[in-house]
Amino acid sequence: MIIFTKLRYKNFLSSGNKFTEIHLNRSSSTLIVGANGSGKSTLLDAMSFALFGKPHRNINKPQLVNTINNKECVVEIEFTIGKANFRVKRGIKPQLFEIWKDDSMMNQSSHAKEYQKILEQNIVKLNHKSFHQIVVLGSSSFIPFMQLPAQHRRDVIEDLLDINIFSKMNTIVKDRNTVLRETLKDIDYNLGFTKEKIELQRKYIREIGALNQESAKNINQKIDTYRAQIAEMQLANFDNTTSIEGLQDGLSDRLNKLHDKKQSLAQYQHQFKTQTSAIVKETKFYEDNTQCPTCDQDIAEDVRNTKLFDAAAKAKELQIAIDKAAEEMTKVTDAIQELDLQSKDIRDRNAEILANNKSIAMLQNQMNDSEAEMVKLSDKTSDTAKANNELVELIEKRDAYTEERLKHNEDYSYNNVMSEMLRDTGIKTKVIKEYLPIINKLVNQYLQTLDFFVHFNLDEAFVETIRSRHRDSFSYDSFSEGEKQRIDLALLFAWRQIAKMKNSVATNLLVLDETFDSSLDHDGVENLMKILNTLDTDTNVFVISHKGEILDGRFKDKIEFSKQKNFSTAVINSVQDD
Repeated sequence: MIIFTKLRYKNFLSSGNKFTEIHLNRSSSTLIVGANGSGKSTLLDAMSFALFGKPHRNINKPQLVNTINNKECVVEIEFTIGKANFRVKRGIKPQLFEIWKDDSMMNQSSHAKEYQKILEQNIVKLNHKSFHQIVVLGSSSFIPFMQLPAQHRRDVIEDLLDINIFSKMNTIVKDRNTVLRETLKDIDYNLGFTKEKIELQRKYIREIGALNQESAKNINQKIDTYRAQIAEMQLANFDNTTSIEGLQDGLSDRLNKLHDKKQSLAQYQHQFKTQTSAIVKETKFYEDNTQCPTCDQDIAEDVRNTKLFDAAAKAKELQIAIDKAAEEMTKVTDAIQELDLQSKDIRDRNAEILANNKSIAMLQNQMNDSEAEMVKLSDKTSDTAKANNELVELIEKRDAYTEERLKHNEDYSYNNVMSEMLRDTGIKTKVIKEYLPIINKLVNQYLQTLDFFVHFNLDEAFVETIRSRHRDSFSYDSFSEGEKQRIDLALLFAWRQIAKMKNSVATNLLVLDETFDSSLDHDGVENLMKILNTLDTDTNVFVISHKGEILDGRFKDKIEFSKQKNFSTAVINSVQDD
């Protein structure tokens, strides 16, 4: 778990040359108030800049430097992970980026981008996108999870479940196979050259060895048979390897594109269904009513006929669109099935390669035995003895190449199988399937706490289905801003619960930026406060608000921002004893 402890910044946006210092774990709840432009949201920008090199809001990097002092823009953030203490220091004018662990600065020999990767992937295990889904909920430059495209939704959940490691592993496996292919080419060249030398040596031995010709002939026939069988299997392996490379080329990308298209079509079908339902309701109304049920006035016949005609035309257009979408969905599903068959073909070919390798090893042992017999028959003169010694050396060399090739080829086949397991439709999908019911359960629990009685469901394609008590289906965009905010809050708290379960991206820090100021009504405010008051004691909540008057006295600490001589200042007041 990441425990953020302190944030310091100076000459950052409206702050002056004196450090503004905020203890992030001082209090379980802190209210931040102040007039517009006083610097309340600056702390969010400072945290984001310190951790990820870019602010929370959509502000260009040069604009982060205070325009009056125009230098020495510095942000520092301190946090602990386990028993280790970390401090990240970042600055502009001059440029600065340092990572300190237990009072020792970590090696800066790597490129700045690689240094940032170390911070995000190896230390905090959070990226900019995940940070703003788990830690921050705000109105400024915040994109709620429900407004993210499907792939970005997947990225958030993969970070949350700490399964993006499988993507990194897949990249490593593919890189290893690239190296293996080059190694196998070198081995095949050396092996082929050594085999040619063996054949020439055997020919020489046969020419000088007149004894036991019949026996030698029989042995050579066996060797030739073994060699032919081995060559046949090696050729089969080569063909299978070539086919696998062709089948794998772009397979994962094509599958991902097809799944994305399937998701888009599903969304279109959902929209068409919603529109059709509305047209059916409208048609039924004008079919069943000749008077307005509200004002009791007669509905003109020509008006009814026009409405019914227009509804029928719209229904016809929608039906055409529905049929077209269904046809396209069938094509996409068939294409996915075809690619899945290709994946099965790859697995079958890899299995055949492994089986052939075992048979080749067995035949090679048998051929080695026959070659040993040949050596004994020929080892009767000094000339043949010398030639046989040279042949033995060549055979040992060949056997070493063969053994090396078998090992590398086996590694190559295993890597292909591993790559199949590590792609998006493999292990990661299974993990996501296991956690989706938990995610949906948590979201619905928080929605109920917020007095929003709908049933929320996120499917494997990360498409939401929201139903009312009457089983009416809605989309996120169909709700009011206040209802959307309740969904966003429920997701935020659900992500934090999942993060705590995984303990990989769990953190003490939660920042609500103007959440109380936007679309929440009185009941919404009270229900949100109810959730905040039930959070774990190790959670440190910061609420940024313009409406301090309705929130005063409800938080243990209060930070008041104000502008003095064009610079932001912060005054921290303890409202309640911890």
